Amino acid sequence: MRRKLLTPYLFLVPACIILGAFIFYPLLQAIWMSFTDYNMISDPSFVGLENYKEIFEDDLFWKTLGQTFLYLIVVVPTLVVLPIFLAILVNQKIKGIGFFRSAYYVPVVTSMVVVGITWKWVYADQGILNYLLQSIGIIDGPVHWLTSPTTSIFAVMAVTVWKGLGYYMVIYLAGLQAIPSDLYEAADIDGANKWKQIFHITIPMLMPSIIIVTIMSSISAMKVFEEIYVMTGGGPLNSSKTLVFYIYQEAFEKLRMGYASAVGVILLLITLVLSIFNLKVMSKKETAL
Repeated sequence: MRRKLLTPYLFLVPACIILGAFIFYPLLQAIWMSFTDYNMISDPSFVGLENYKEIFEDDLFWKTLGQTFLYLIVVVPTLVVLPIFLAILVNQKIKGIGFFRSAYYVPVVTSMVVVGITWKWVYADQGILNYLLQSIGIIDGPVHWLTSPTTSIFAVMAVTVWKGLGYYMVIYLAGLQAIPSDLYEAADIDGANKWKQIFHITIPMLMPSIIIVTIMSSISAMKVFEEIYVMTGGGPLNSSKTLVFYIYQEAFEKLRMGYASAVGVILLLITLVLSIFNLKVMSKKETAL
């Protein structure tokens, strides 16, 4: 009996060791370091709450926090809504639909470095985007997409959305294929058009997938880094800098590991609160539907 009780826990041991070594121990180490002054050269010295006090007095921190929330507000709703309609399109039973499913998924498996460099060419002053917009008369001269403080962060957001569409489309596609076809047949008999079927059958039945996508895209938006590093470097004038990039600069460029750890702890708490909030709100909507 004792052996039977212990057997399930033995299967958990490898996962617990990996999680402990690569997640929980680094997390506890980061929390401890957030109360120290550490530059990777000398030994860390305990400074209490000084790092947190400095954070809340730092204007650049508040600016990057605001830009991180802007990223969240713009990117997450887009990545929750657009992939639904994309999944509906590729869920049709027509010849060659597998090609389109693969094509939409290609950006997901493409390296962000490659994606960032490619889109830098697209956004260049003499790049293809400005050329097309000038050709059809939308703009008179080139737009400085990545070098203007007013457009840089939105240009990077577009790349994040473009790369994530295929990933979330697959999640919705799996949910769509689990919806019984009888529901749509009954709706056809009752005279419901396609839009009514989408809003009264498809979306309510996809609520579990929508909850997953909302939480995953929120976490991804909060920790965006690669596209900013490759495309703008946080500029111009810190206009595209987010919290993770701010942490990177403080830790590895300025060697302020204690201060960067404190910012990381704040980011962890914000992400945790947002995830719990999203889960509760979306769960209530699912129950209401």
